[in-house]
Amino acid sequence: MKVVTVEEMGQIEEVCAKIGLPSDILMENAGKAVAEQVRLRLGAIDQQHVLVMVGPGNNGGDGLVAARYLHDWGAKVSVYLLTQRPDNDPNLKLVRVRDIPCMDVTEDENLGKLSELLSSCSAVIDSIFGTGTGQNRHLEGIFQQALGMVSDIQSNRPELHTFALDVPSGFDADSGSADPACLYVDDTITLGFPKLGLFNASGAERAGQITVADIGIPSYLAEQISVELITDDWVASNLPERPFLANKGTFGRVLVVSGSNQYIGAAYLACMGAIRVGAGLVTLATPNRLKPVLATKLTETTYLPLTEAKPGIVSPGAAKQIQQELGNYDVLQIGCGVGQSRPVANFIKNVLLGPKRAQLPLVVDADALNILATIPNWWQKLHDDAILTPHPGEMSRLAGISANEVQSNRTGIARRMAGEWGKTVVLKGAYSVIATPDGECHISPMANPGLASAGTGDVLAGVIAGLRAQGLAAAEAAACGVYLHAEAGEVIRADIGDAGMIASDLLPVLPMVIQELKEGLESSYIEGE
Repeated sequence: MKVVTVEEMGQIEEVCAKIGLPSDILMENAGKAVAEQVRLRLGAIDQQHVLVMVGPGNNGGDGLVAARYLHDWGAKVSVYLLTQRPDNDPNLKLVRVRDIPCMDVTEDENLGKLSELLSSCSAVIDSIFGTGTGQNRHLEGIFQQALGMVSDIQSNRPELHTFALDVPSGFDADSGSADPACLYVDDTITLGFPKLGLFNASGAERAGQITVADIGIPSYLAEQISVELITDDWVASNLPERPFLANKGTFGRVLVVSGSNQYIGAAYLACMGAIRVGAGLVTLATPNRLKPVLATKLTETTYLPLTEAKPGIVSPGAAKQIQQELGNYDVLQIGCGVGQSRPVANFIKNVLLGPKRAQLPLVVDADALNILATIPNWWQKLHDDAILTPHPGEMSRLAGISANEVQSNRTGIARRMAGEWGKTVVLKGAYSVIATPDGECHISPMANPGLASAGTGDVLAGVIAGLRAQGLAAAEAAACGVYLHAEAGEVIRADIGDAGMIASDLLPVLPMVIQELKEGLESSYIEGE
């Protein structure tokens, strides 16, 4: 599913008008789709009192259509006009002919009627501005006051359910930045295609749960757009085949370089991540002193004990051991929990950037990324077939910019650095971004605070390496890995919540997620026959 900017959405709508989908038809489709989502989320619609806050332009028109449908389905609906609508507005006329209560702000001294409506309604739909606001328009006056009242009511009545139509008013649909008056809504029902800003760090907080409403725009109109939202169908169709007559070599061999005396668990999590997504063989290369400890828990891996500079710390000379073994593997995953001491840094440099540097597909994470960040022009020496998996702090060090800059433009930064470095980049976090050197980009549809805990990144690195070893291209391995990892987190959150979720919880759930995706794909094939 494509993710669009405001400009791209405008261009798509212009083409729609030329092919027989004028704005009035799209508005009717949009309003109905919004009403359907509101009904789905609230349930028992005939027991709900829904307040629709209407502004100028198309977003307000969409809200009026939604109000009409909700009324016709049995809801108690009130409309509050925050600006004058044209006298000949057909959707306003259809609202009034139904005797839906319609209050004009010009007739509401001190917003007293709005206050009464807010105190009695069960849900509010913000259809004031949508994509019409953002960096170029500051919310002020009556709009600021009205949204402030909603925000106050939210604080006092947490059961009040708030919806944004397309994007919350005051929200920049491209950057995710927001006016201070912009609401923190429970649900954003975005129209046609998801908007880029909804998946940026600040936008994620204000938008709540994001639903994309189909309003009848043909998908082919967005074919040239290079940013995609990852969907379960896409992941299912890209998962590795599992031939009936396979052997372990069929599913790839992963060499995981991980672990140190401080971060023993990272090695376990990375190896098990690769195993749990179906890699045929995983070998752990780890400091020699750690092998007895890890062998008690990692019974399915083989081992390459590495020489040590001191107990539990790999020596620079161990790079020769890695180099001698690389020909036996399909992927090298390196960096999880290896530490950043001088001996380790020299080891990483020798393996990744030295004269005999690794020339097989790479997944580079954690400490290895931080070590690379200290080396000028590191990307010129690193093998191009590499997937880098930084969190925002690691990305800031690699790119030489602040973490705030990274977070303020996650998609843009990931795409720019992937192009400059010539590598596939996975920028982790809420709505993880996967960018490729050729400008393609995938965004995870999920944000889960339960995954913000130690070790989950190690699991993800292993998952991506395991998929890459099974023959997926770098971009597909990265995007599918991010999705499987995030979906496993969603399964766990539904079961136990997000507080107390730990990295190892993800491991047994990964095969279940894969199985469910495959079964869903098979069902869709059967239904399509």
